[in-house]
Amino acid sequence: MTVAPPDSAEMARLRWRCRRGLLELDIVLGRFVERQYAGLNEAQKVEFDVLLDLPDTSLWDRITGKEPAEHEAQKKMLESINAV
Repeated sequence: MTVAPPDSAEMARLRWRCRRGLLELDIVLGRFVERQYAGLNEAQKVEFDVLLDLPDTSLWDRITGKEPAEHEAQKKMLESINAV
């Protein structure tokens, strides 16, 4: 299955959603988007979008492992984010 690269409008929307109140999140999410987002399949993009809906502190706690992932797909996405 070939993954279509995101278009410029999608990337602009995504970069805007990754701007957070915590500098650490800005850095981690921005790095992930620039390096890995284009290679995600649709299910992974949806999972990433769900994570972006979380409040900053909850998202940061999940990224740092202070708060557990809700399910396996989220755990894998968090591992991908941390791998960058």
